[in-house]
Amino acid sequence: MKKKLIYILLFFSNLTLLSQVNTLGTISLTEEAYDGYTLFSSHKNTFLINNCGQVINQWSSDYLPGHSVYILPNGNLIRAGRKGPSTITFGGVGGIVEMFDWDGNLVWEFVYSSDDYRLHHDIYPMPNGNILVLAATVMSNEETILAGRDPNLVSGAGILYNEQILEIKPIGTNDYSIEWEWNFNDHLIQDFDDTKNNYGVISEHPEKLDINFLNDRIPAENWLHINSIQYDETLNQIVISSRNLSELYIIDHSTTTEEAAGETGGTYGKGGDFLYRWGNPAAYGQGNEDDRTLFGQHFPHIIKPGLKDEGKIILFNNGTDREPAFSEVMIISAPTTSPGIYTYEPDSSYGPQTAEFTYSSSEDNDFTSGILSGATRLPNENLLICDGNSGRFFEINSTNDIVWNYIIPMNNTTGEISSQGDVLESGNSTFRGIKYSIDYEGFIGKDVTPGDPIESNFNLNTCLSLSTDNLMNNNITIYPNPVIDIINLNTSLTILKVDIYDVLGKRLNFIKINNRKIDMSNVNRGIYVLKIKTENGIITKKIILY
Repeated sequence: MKKKLIYILLFFSNLTLLSQVNTLGTISLTEEAYDGYTLFSSHKNTFLINNCGQVINQWSSDYLPGHSVYILPNGNLIRAGRKGPSTITFGGVGGIVEMFDWDGNLVWEFVYSSDDYRLHHDIYPMPNGNILVLAATVMSNEETILAGRDPNLVSGAGILYNEQILEIKPIGTNDYSIEWEWNFNDHLIQDFDDTKNNYGVISEHPEKLDINFLNDRIPAENWLHINSIQYDETLNQIVISSRNLSELYIIDHSTTTEEAAGETGGTYGKGGDFLYRWGNPAAYGQGNEDDRTLFGQHFPHIIKPGLKDEGKIILFNNGTDREPAFSEVMIISAPTTSPGIYTYEPDSSYGPQTAEFTYSSSEDNDFTSGILSGATRLPNENLLICDGNSGRFFEINSTNDIVWNYIIPMNNTTGEISSQGDVLESGNSTFRGIKYSIDYEGFIGKDVTPGDPIESNFNLNTCLSLSTDNLMNNNITIYPNPVIDIINLNTSLTILKVDIYDVLGKRLNFIKINNRKIDMSNVNRGIYVLKIKTENGIITKKIILY
């Protein structure tokens, strides 16, 4: 009797642990969240986590983020890092791309950093094994003026940064070849100096970029601040994002490098000129500030085939330069006459006039972020949203309910790891998050056993107490409970997997499960949670072992 009383008291004392609310890591989780692994970089680390915040894999680098990171179909990781020396400095600079195998071994690196050029922000792994990289290159004062820049719009240094996209082929462990190249400065127009070759009427050439349009910003070398390049395989097009000009652009990737420098050639017949642009019609003389829809946006990309809204463009509109400042996720449908051929009427702006879908920051869910960030469509039709400045990922369903909420527990500058219960107000920023399906080909044959969460003093009970349907719970019974050694599972459902966790949320890895019997004879006495995965979903049960 005394022994039973002790365990009853133990059970109720542990209810406090089971109901503890997390302040970081996984804050909330429901069964509507997409079952996948989320990839992101923080400090010199890259993490792949499950929805519970447990680390599936971790890679370490010698460099801070530079910024984007991806897992390749063979399980390797490519990561942009920050490496100098270079006099090219602005938010988001990089300089190196590293490739690691699943076990964290460095297998290839690409350094592109000097006083004349430097990688920054984004990279993209191509289906053919090549990699798109983004770089700023220096235009001298002579080149700047020759391109028609108004000298009054040149900063004190007298130079500008051109933006360049390279497609590189990895060779060996640290070599490469350039397979394709595109540059902004091949597609400029201006109406300031009629002695220059690119002089023209801005409003009649939306396929060109006005070198003197600054979007009411102070003249600076980094006048464009390109923060994203994303490739669409179906159309063979690249989507580019300019934060400073608040525009997105789409260009043809089917061109040769020579054609990419001109205005003819390629599948779409326009060479390297813009096929489409959107967000700020004033940039090409077809509107004013009232017509502007983008405000410092990040991560515009074309939604992949097979997903809801496939072929449409999704982006994170940060909301800088407007009052009140607020962020939003937008999905737009670019008008076309056929796939990849965008509709444009002379003396007008590119459509659409408004977004097809908008999800805005609010008092109930404030995700306003002046920098970084992104959003992606998931296979279950949910949206994964990254509030980059706050180091937060959250997932919403079709009715805009939050079904997963996660806060990165690591300082991006120092690498300091926070403890569960800490409240983070800054420092844990991240560039972007990508959620991969658990059956993604890059995970085949790899060890994806969940480890501990990143944070110290972690608490997995948010995950373990995941709400389950009462009817489903009635379809499975466990006995005896309390249990001495053997737990029996009685159900007509097919059991796919059983995990057992202690009250601190730590998974037990040495449990024997055979023919719906669970051997607990080697487990310390206490309170445990069974997480039973069936063909109908996940069921959780609490047990007392005495």
